[in-house]
Amino acid sequence: MPSDLRIRYDVDVRRAAAELFEEGYGYHAAATVLALPPSVVKQWCYKFGAVGLDGLLQMGGRQVRYTYEQKLAAAKAVVEDGEKVPDAMASFGIASRSALLKWCKAYREGGAEALRPEPKGRPKGSGAAKEGMTREQELEVRVRKLEAENAYLKKLAALRAEKSLRTGRRQRP
Repeated sequence: MPSDLRIRYDVDVRRAAAELFEEGYGYHAAATVLALPPSVVKQWCYKFGAVGLDGLLQMGGRQVRYTYEQKLAAAKAVVEDGEKVPDAMASFGIASRSALLKWCKAYREGGAEALRPEPKGRPKGSGAAKEGMTREQELEVRVRKLEAENAYLKKLAALRAEKSLRTGRRQRP
């Protein structure tokens, strides 16, 4: 039983599949020999062709981060040049078929800019705008906040009074 619960099959099973791939077996024949689902062995076959034995045996480990240039080159090769996905995986060293397909979809829909990394973290706030305010502007902002708070409290009191009239009970102070 593998110690990492994300990995369903042991390293020995994946090593046996790699040996079958090296002997010339296809994924379907290897799946039959190993008595595994063909869909699982098919993914292993793609990964083995792309990153070799080491990549197949280290599945479930640390994920590789691809640069914008790598993503763009791989997506262009598949979308514009008509290269097959397994061939592009092998030539660019991409371990995940689903990642490459996602990049291709983004490239088709939004072009090269769709593959640019988005900024991480919380966006910058409007703190810089508050620094340049005059004393008068600060007081106007404070007055608006206090007016809103006052209106809220008046509405709350009116709703409580209306509720007490409907139920016939007197509210606690």
